[in-house]
Amino acid sequence: MTATPLKLYAFDAEDLAVLSAHLQDAVLKASDIAYLARERRFALVCNRFDWTAAEAGDCQRRRTGLRVERVTAVKARAVPKGEDTVLELLAIHFEPEGGESPGGTMELVFAGGGAIRLVVECVEAAMDDLGPMWAGVATPRHD
Repeated sequence: MTATPLKLYAFDAEDLAVLSAHLQDAVLKASDIAYLARERRFALVCNRFDWTAAEAGDCQRRRTGLRVERVTAVKARAVPKGEDTVLELLAIHFEPEGGESPGGTMELVFAGGGAIRLVVECVEAAMDDLGPMWAGVATPRHD
């Protein structure tokens, strides 16, 4: 199955939930994560599991990039730092600061209890598929 590469943007919590759904069970190395403080940008490259293809019975992955703009601070909790450490992204959440404010905290939650928290001025993120799909080994399962 050859699916059209996705290019999605998030400008609010609802949009971010869509990105989160597409990135659920993405795997990446710790070395594929970067915070560019001067540009106020957080970025990662991962191998995204294609849940849409899975609905049709195909097990496929695709190289995908995620970038978050207007990031003012980054904190990691229980995220292994080894260059070859493989991480599995479970979800991305957003918690607004003070109710109506566009700013807040975006949290990337990883299997094993690790998380990366991004303090953002507002939700401004993009997900871009970077290449062709390839056959995956197995469909991720959750308890």
